[in-house]
Amino acid sequence: MNQPAKRLPVILAVDDESTNLQLLRQILQDRYSLLFAKDGPRALELAAKEQPDLILLDVMMPDMTGYEVCRRLKADPATEGIPVIFVTALTDSTDEVDGFEAGAVDYITKPVSPAVVKARVRLHLSLVRLDELKASRLEIVQRLGLAAEYKDNETGLHVIRMSHYTRLLAIACGLDEDDVDDLFNAAPMHDIGKIGIPDRILQKPAKLDEEEWRVMQGHPTIGADIIGRHATGMLAVACQVAQNHHEKWDGSGYPHGLQGEQIPLAGRIVAVADVFDALTSVRPYKQAWSVEQACDYLRAQRGLHFDPHLVDLFLTQLPAVAEIMEKWAER
Repeated sequence: MNQPAKRLPVILAVDDESTNLQLLRQILQDRYSLLFAKDGPRALELAAKEQPDLILLDVMMPDMTGYEVCRRLKADPATEGIPVIFVTALTDSTDEVDGFEAGAVDYITKPVSPAVVKARVRLHLSLVRLDELKASRLEIVQRLGLAAEYKDNETGLHVIRMSHYTRLLAIACGLDEDDVDDLFNAAPMHDIGKIGIPDRILQKPAKLDEEEWRVMQGHPTIGADIIGRHATGMLAVACQVAQNHHEKWDGSGYPHGLQGEQIPLAGRIVAVADVFDALTSVRPYKQAWSVEQACDYLRAQRGLHFDPHLVDLFLTQLPAVAEIMEKWAER
C-alpha cells in the first residue's frame, strides 16, 4: 500500500540580499520546503497565500523594515499565528526588544551559524506542532461534550453559559490564567457520563423511581471513567469535574458523599455554575426561574449544597452573569 508523501514544513525566508537567501537555502533545503522574498510587500503576499509554518525575516530592508512586516503579519488574523524569527546584523539589546515587541518569537544574528539556524527553526516548529496538538485535543474534548448533549434534553447553550459562569467564578477565586482556562475548557465535560445512562431513564418525562435514580447517580463515575485519570492538565480537571459536580458541601451529594473541602475546588465551582444555569433555563419539566429566584436558592443552599464562599463570590459577579445570559440566550 502506497503511503502518502510526507509534507515538509514550509519556511518563508525574507531578505533583500540574494547571498543571504542563498545561504539559508543551503542550510535548510534538505529538511524544509522553502519560499523566498526580497522585500516586505512580497513577503506579506506570500505569507497570506502560502501560509508558511515559519518565517525567517531580515530587519533592515528598503521601503518596509522587517519590524513593519512583522507588525502587519500579527495584525492580520490569517497570518498572526505564523512564528517569525528575525535574522539580522543588528545586535543591540534594544533592537531585540523592538523585534519582540513587533511580535517575533526569536532573534538570530548575522553572520548566521548553520547549527544555530537549524536548532532555532526546529525548536519553533516543534512549538507550533505542540500548539496544534493542544488545539486538536481541546476540540476532541469539546466534541465529546457535544456527544453527551445528544443524549440529554439540555441544549448546547447550557454548556456554553455554564462554562462562562465557571470562568467568572474561577477568576473571582483567584486562580491563575492557566488554571482558569483548564477549568473553562473542562466544564463542558461535566455530564459526559450521561452517555452511559439508558435513554429510558435519561429522557423519562416523569419523576425517576428509586432504581432509576440509583442508575442516574452513576453518571459521574461513568464520566470520570470515560475521561480517564490524568496527573495534570485540562483532562485531569475534566475528570474532577465529571466525578464531583454532584457532591454537596454538607456531604449529602453523590457519588461518594464528599463533604466540604474534600470536594475538589473544580467540582465545587462547576456545581454552582451548573445549578444556576439549570434554574434559569427552561426545561421540559419546568419554566425558567428569574435571576432573583435562582440567587435566593443559592443563598438558601449556602453551606448545604454549595461552598458558601463560592456562593458569595458568584453573587458579586451578577452584572457579568447577566451579560452571559443575554449573549447566549435561547432564541
